[in-house]
Amino acid sequence: MIRFLRFVLTLSLVLTMGSAYAQFSIDNVDVNRKPMVFKDKLRNDPVQATFYSDPLYRAERAAIRKERNYLEIGGGLQGALAAYNDSWVKVSGGDNSIAVLANAYLIHTFTKNKFFIETKVNTKFGYNRMKTEKLMLDQDGNEMVDPETGSKLYSHDNVWYKNMDEFAISIAPSFKMSKNWSYGAIFKFRSQFANTYISRSQQSAQDRKSTFMAPGYLDLSLGITWKSPKEKFPIVINLSPLAMSAIFVESSTIRNNKWDGKFGWEVYGLANADRTSKYEGGSSIQIDFDREFGRNKFLRYRTTFYSFFGWITNIGMDNKIKDYGQYAAAYDKWVADGSPVGMRPNLPVHPTIRWENTVDIRATKYLSTTFTFLMCYNRAQSLDLQTQTLLSVGLTYTFKNK
Repeated sequence: MIRFLRFVLTLSLVLTMGSAYAQFSIDNVDVNRKPMVFKDKLRNDPVQATFYSDPLYRAERAAIRKERNYLEIGGGLQGALAAYNDSWVKVSGGDNSIAVLANAYLIHTFTKNKFFIETKVNTKFGYNRMKTEKLMLDQDGNEMVDPETGSKLYSHDNVWYKNMDEFAISIAPSFKMSKNWSYGAIFKFRSQFANTYISRSQQSAQDRKSTFMAPGYLDLSLGITWKSPKEKFPIVINLSPLAMSAIFVESSTIRNNKWDGKFGWEVYGLANADRTSKYEGGSSIQIDFDREFGRNKFLRYRTTFYSFFGWITNIGMDNKIKDYGQYAAAYDKWVADGSPVGMRPNLPVHPTIRWENTVDIRATKYLSTTFTFLMCYNRAQSLDLQTQTLLSVGLTYTFKNK
């Protein structure tokens, strides 16, 4: 305690003794003033909001095309061969023959928003090679006879004869009004590739009945279409209040040839031999059905029914005779009198019908049986129904992108 008191007294004495002074000196300092720059060592790369990739772009475009487009391509080849040697023919008879039939089709549809267009192409072509017999004629045109037996002499030859020939194109653009209804047009054209003759033993230019664009058929219709919403009943019905049907016979040889008592221009309903086409106006209806059956879709049935009635043409037609008997008598009188073409009697246009049916039974991916049935009615060409039936077995192939 005594030490602490001594420290306090001594400190008090020092502080009371007087003032204390001190002096400091500061040197002048030359500072090189430069602006200070802060550097960012991080690299700046421009970054876009959207990232572009060419492979990704192509993949997206391919997906859009596949979604909008449906493509189906199919074809088949069928054939048959029958061969006999001379001994067999002498004893049991028979003719050597070869039959070849090829067919191909294409179905393409494009859809974008409310626009829809369907394109169909069908082709069929077949030939037979069979034996023919022709009477042998001398220089004067008389039939030649075997002097020993007195029987007529025939020449034998193997010729190719067409048994199937047709190609058809159909284009149908439309716009959807609702889920099942649409409006649009249907454009159809069909003709053939090669010449057709009266028979396999008559194949000269004078025996020709048809060829490319002789005849050629053109149908154009405008109307509305209803499509069934049920997948198990995929029927499509087109009603066309306004339609046109045209026929073309561009070959003068076909128009002037004569078979079954009629000239070619008469068979195809032309006004005279100098006219190459005929146009008719009226209304039409078309019904389509296409469905596959079975778990593996081994059975497919396709059918198209088309009918045209030229009521517009009937309104403007002159010299109409509804009864066919009266028309035939008036026509014979017109020919006998040599009356002008303008006085020729005419039958009013009757409804035409074309009904196509195809049944495909697929055994394997490349082997199938095809049955086709076609029925036509055209009073301008014949008063009877025309039918065609074909059953074939052979190689087939079908490609679909979906």
